[in-house]
Amino acid sequence: MIKAVLVFNNHGKPRLTKFYHYYNEEMQQKIIKETFQLVSKREDNVCNFLEGGTLIGGSDYKLIYRHYATLYFVFCVDSSESELGILDLIQVLVETLDKCFENVCELDLVFHVNKVHYILNEIVMGGMVLETSMTEIITRTEEQNRLEKQEGGFAAAPARAVSVVKNINITQQIKDIKLPDLPAAIKDLKF
Repeated sequence: MIKAVLVFNNHGKPRLTKFYHYYNEEMQQKIIKETFQLVSKREDNVCNFLEGGTLIGGSDYKLIYRHYATLYFVFCVDSSESELGILDLIQVLVETLDKCFENVCELDLVFHVNKVHYILNEIVMGGMVLETSMTEIITRTEEQNRLEKQEGGFAAAPARAVSVVKNINITQQIKDIKLPDLPAAIKDLKF
């Protein structure tokens, strides 16, 4: 099972973080820092997986990573996952991002965080691998993009909400409310 997906740059700045187990914010930052220190110190000619850090599970977990240009893509997994399978999964993620953003770079991850999370959620959900076919993932992403364009996207949501509220004539609706007649006993009470 996948415990976390982390993407950070060569300086250790996180660009994408997705934890599939709950950690508070402080612990997440410690995990990111420790993971970066473990991965960034490794030579280029060694294998791309190592034992998990002390904070993310120790010897029962593995850090599987790939280093592309300025970004490290790291998957923290338990012992039930195949190292080579996760390396292939990282490749699928990177190639999918590359096709969706046309030569993906660090800025794409920063400025299109919703789209990047959507792509990751098509691949992994709740720590389990859902899809490994890049064409299927791209098809679902394009469908999502079409839906957002039809709806005007997130940016248009506040304007749509205001127009709906303006079209509601609240004062007329209040006037149209019929109150029930009071029973005769209550009408005769004097205060």
